Amino acid sequence: MTAAKPTTRLPYDDASTVQEMSADCRALGENPRFRKAAKAAVEPAPSIHFEDYPREIAKRDIQISDAAARIANALQLHLD
Repeated sequence: MTAAKPTTRLPYDDASTVQEMSADCRALGENPRFRKAAKAAVEPAPSIHFEDYPREIAKRDIQISDAAARIANALQLHLD
């Protein structure tokens, strides 16, 4: 096993000036997508209580066309 070679490169970007980093933060704050994410981050979590959700939700009816029924029958699929 060989020893790791030392480098002069930093593991993080420290080349930016304070003004550049400040401008980056302002640009980020003006982005509507990030504003929406920041707003969502501080909203309360949705409820996990059973009482807060409807008990019965009707299922939608699925219409099977004649062509789909013929294909299913040809493949021996049972759509009952």
